[in-house]
Amino acid sequence: MTTKTTPANSALIALPAARHITTAGAAITLIGTFLAWTWTAEFPGDLTVTGYPGGLQVLTLVGTVLTLLFALSGYGIKGLHWLTPGGANSPVRLAALGVLGTTAFTIGAIAVKLGGVVNLEPGAWVSLLGAIIATVAALGLPSDQELDDTTRPTPLNRFINCLRAPAPTRAKELPNWAEILIIAGAFGVALHVFTYGIDTEYAELFIGYIISVAFGFSALTRAGLIARITRLTTKHRNVTLAAALIAAFCFPFTQQNEQYALIGANILIFATVALGLNVVVGLAGLLDLGYVAFLGVGAYAAALVSGSPLSPVGVQFPFWAAVLTGAAASLIFGVVIGAPTLRLRGDYLAIVTLGFGEIFRLTVNALNGVSGPDLTNGSQGIPSIPDLNLFGFDFGISHNIAGFTLGRSANYYLLMLAFTAVVVLVFRRSGESRIGRAWVAIREDETAATAMGINAFRLKLLAFALGATLAGLAGTVQAHVSYTVTPEQYQFAGSVPPNSAFLLAAVILGGMGTLSGPLVGAALLYLIPAKLQFMQDYQLFLFGIALILLMRFRPEGLVADRRKQLEFHETGQLDVPPDTPLTDQAAGTTKAGA
Repeated sequence: MTTKTTPANSALIALPAARHITTAGAAITLIGTFLAWTWTAEFPGDLTVTGYPGGLQVLTLVGTVLTLLFALSGYGIKGLHWLTPGGANSPVRLAALGVLGTTAFTIGAIAVKLGGVVNLEPGAWVSLLGAIIATVAALGLPSDQELDDTTRPTPLNRFINCLRAPAPTRAKELPNWAEILIIAGAFGVALHVFTYGIDTEYAELFIGYIISVAFGFSALTRAGLIARITRLTTKHRNVTLAAALIAAFCFPFTQQNEQYALIGANILIFATVALGLNVVVGLAGLLDLGYVAFLGVGAYAAALVSGSPLSPVGVQFPFWAAVLTGAAASLIFGVVIGAPTLRLRGDYLAIVTLGFGEIFRLTVNALNGVSGPDLTNGSQGIPSIPDLNLFGFDFGISHNIAGFTLGRSANYYLLMLAFTAVVVLVFRRSGESRIGRAWVAIREDETAATAMGINAFRLKLLAFALGATLAGLAGTVQAHVSYTVTPEQYQFAGSVPPNSAFLLAAVILGGMGTLSGPLVGAALLYLIPAKLQFMQDYQLFLFGIALILLMRFRPEGLVADRRKQLEFHETGQLDVPPDTPLTDQAAGTTKAGA
C-alpha cells in the first residue's frame, strides 16, 4: 500500500492571496495597538492612552512587527531575505499565533479584572480582529516542507507539519569582526529581553511576556536565525563566553529596584548550583536526588565561621577563608558520601542520594542543643549573618559607580557572577579534558568504559566531589545573600527553589551535558515562580505537567548538543550506509591491492 505524500506547497487552509491577507491583518493589529484598549486605569499598564502603547500593548506591537517582517520577507523584498534562511512561512504562522495569544489573553484579563467585555475600548477589538485575520491567513500559506511518507495526512499532523521548517542554508562567510559584532548584538538583545521579563511589575504582563517570548523564539528558530547565531557562537567560543559575561555584568546597572536585582542574584546562585549538578548528572550520568544538601553544607559551614552572633562556633573568618571552608566541607561530604555509594548504579544510587539529602536536613534540624550538640540552632537556623566587607568594599550598602547606584542585591549579584564565571570555566575545562571524555564514556556505557581500561569508580567519585565543591562555593554566597540559613531551605522538593527536584529539572530542561543549558533552565525555573506568586499553591502540579510536556516534545532539553538531538529524534540518517556497488575502476583497484 502506497502512502500519499503531501506536496511541500500544500497549505493547511486553501486561501487565495494568503500572504496579502496576512500582511493586511498584521497591519490592522498594529493600528489597534495605538488605540485605547480600555477606558479605566484600574487595569495595570495604562491601556487608556491613544497613540502611545503601554503594558501588554507593547508585547502585541513587537509580535506584530515581527510577523510583518517575516511576511514581507516572503515577498522577496531586497534587504529582508536574510530574515528567513530556513523556513519562509512557518515563522509567519508562529509569530501570528503569538500575537493572537497575547492579544486574546490581554482581552480576557481585562474582562476578568474589570468585570466584563463592556470595559473594552475599540482598540482591543481592532487588534483582536487583525490578529485573527493574520493567523487564519497565515495557515493558508504553503508548508515549508513535505509531510513525511510514513505520517498519515490527518489535520493534526498537517498542522504540526506546517509549523516545521527545513534547516537553513549555509550563510556566506563574513569577516571575523562582523561575526563578532553579530554575536555582541545578539547578546545585547537577549539582555534586553531578559531584563524586560524581570522588570515586569504585575502577573498579567509577565504571562503575556512568556507567551510572546515562547512564540517569538520559536518563529526565529523556524526562520533559521537561531541556527545561524549558534554556528557563529560555536565558531567563536571564547568571544561568546566573554559576551555572555559582559551582558550579565551589565544587568545590575539596568535595575533601579532592589527586589529585581535580588531575583537576578538568586538566579545566578540557582544556575551555578545547577551547573555543578550538571557535572554529576549531565557528564558522568549519576542520578543525584540529594544534591541540594551540598549547597546546604557550604552555606552552613560559611555561616558558622562568618561572625554571626548566634553561631555556636563564635569565630569570624575573612571571606576567602569562609569560601574555602564551605567548599572544603562540601568536598569532604561529597567524598564521604560518594565513596561507599558510587558502586551502585541507576535507581539504587538515586535512592541513596535522596536519603542523604533528607538525612542532612534532619541532622541540622536536630543539632539544637536538645536532640544533639548545639551546632546549628536546629530549626531556627543561623540568622543575622553579617554582610561582607571585601577589600574595604561593603556589600551591605549602596555604592555609586560611574553614575549608577548599586544596592546590596546588585553588589552580591556581581560577586556571584564572579563565582559563576569560575564554575563555568571549571565545567568547560573539565568537560573538554580526558577526564570529561571518560565521564561521557561512563555515562553512555559504564561496562564498556570499564572494559576499555577506565577506572569508573575513581572517575565517578571525582565527578561527585567536584559537583559537591561547586555547590559549596555557591552556598557560601547564598548564606550572606539570604542573611540566614535554615534546614527548610534544603528540601528535596518544595515551592521555593533551590531544591533537589528543581535543580535536577533545571539540568533536564536546559539540556544535560551542555554549558548554557542548565543556566537557561535555572533562570526559567526561578523567574517564573518568582513572578507568578498567585499560582504558588499549584506550582508543583504545573511543574509536573511542564516536565511531562518537555519529555514528550523536547526530551533533549531547550539547549541540546548534537549527540542528544541524534539520540532523541529521527534524522533520516542510517547508522550503516547503504551498500554501493563498486565501479570497474574501484574493483580493479581492490584487486590490485589484494
